[in-house]
Amino acid sequence: MKPEAKSPVAGWHADHVYFRRLLHLLHKELDVFHGGERPNYELMLDIVSYLREYSDQVHHPREDAAFARLAQKAPELALPLERLKQEHRVIANAGEALKALLAEILDDAVIPRADVEMAAATYLVYYDSHIATEEADVIAHAARVLGPEDWAAVQAAVPSVRDPLFGDKPEERFRSLRRQIALET
Repeated sequence: MKPEAKSPVAGWHADHVYFRRLLHLLHKELDVFHGGERPNYELMLDIVSYLREYSDQVHHPREDAAFARLAQKAPELALPLERLKQEHRVIANAGEALKALLAEILDDAVIPRADVEMAAATYLVYYDSHIATEEADVIAHAARVLGPEDWAAVQAAVPSVRDPLFGDKPEERFRSLRRQIALET
């Protein structure tokens, strides 16, 4: 499903496209929850688990490395890039909180609806806004300013791992999520 990116910038953007699809699915399930029905908690947990594992452990650390290089070459962007790095931490914390609530629900715990709604809304709003800011304000600058040696350093900053969902062979635990994504497109 995920073609090999021809450039680091194309790969960065492609990840955002996939993450937005997942956030859209999560939002749809949250709408079901808001309507008083039972959402697909398993799907919700799969989405958050993937984003915690891949995005927070691979994608965001690479972005942080790119931000550091970009801030050196475009100092006027240093403050906005620091804010984006801080948002990575907020997104990770919000994702972990939501993941824990979903796991508790699947273990038959009774969780107040307001707690789930607040955790999910925080996660969705921060994540969506974060991607929009990077797409609008950062990626084009990085494409213009960073050279091959910068991108090599960014790539080397985080070990390469196979994408467990959008790679050529999704992991077994994410196959149903990948099928759901295919149905949505």
